[in-house]
Amino acid sequence: MKIENEDALDNLIICKQCFTLHEEVPIEDGTKACCSECGAILYRYDSKLIEHGLALSITGFIFFVLANLFPLVQIEILGHEQFITIPKTIFSLFESEFYIVGLICIFLIFIFPLMIFTINILLFILLKMERHEKLTKELLILLSHIIPWSMTDIFLISILVALVKLIGYAQIHMGVSFWALIVFVLIDLYIVKRLNLSELWMLRKRAFATKDEE
Repeated sequence: MKIENEDALDNLIICKQCFTLHEEVPIEDGTKACCSECGAILYRYDSKLIEHGLALSITGFIFFVLANLFPLVQIEILGHEQFITIPKTIFSLFESEFYIVGLICIFLIFIFPLMIFTINILLFILLKMERHEKLTKELLILLSHIIPWSMTDIFLISILVALVKLIGYAQIHMGVSFWALIVFVLIDLYIVKRLNLSELWMLRKRAFATKDEE
């Protein structure tokens, strides 16, 4: 395929499975385009994607706040009760002088997830309003750098493993934050898997192309 200028690259999309290069073609609402070689999904078109993405991002943000405000679990050993929260878990690392591990945890399970949902909310609002074309581009670039470093799902799995090991030695009661964290992780995984970056880029292109036509 001959490429005459850099603008032509905007109409090309590569398959993530077999790396075959395709030219983007318009598809109907509610349908998807698949790779001609391996059949993997290249992109979808959903006219309600902005509304759905914004609703999911706001919901995920709310559950993220809840997960950090309330106790995660209550552990009772020999009559002694202890409440564990996500911030307390991170601060305990600093108290134990594990400063590097504490900083890594702050970024991976707090700052980066918070940034992802904040950026998504701002991005979908701007796309809905069809404003700030340059800012939406910068937000998408920033999002592409941050998404691989969000580790809330790994954090949840590590909590479950630790709780399984403690079941025989203590009474464990799940707190509000535990269930809020589960919902947040599910929403986070759904957004990452369902609303991939390539579709967000195409969504941005459609939004501002419609504005230019008007």
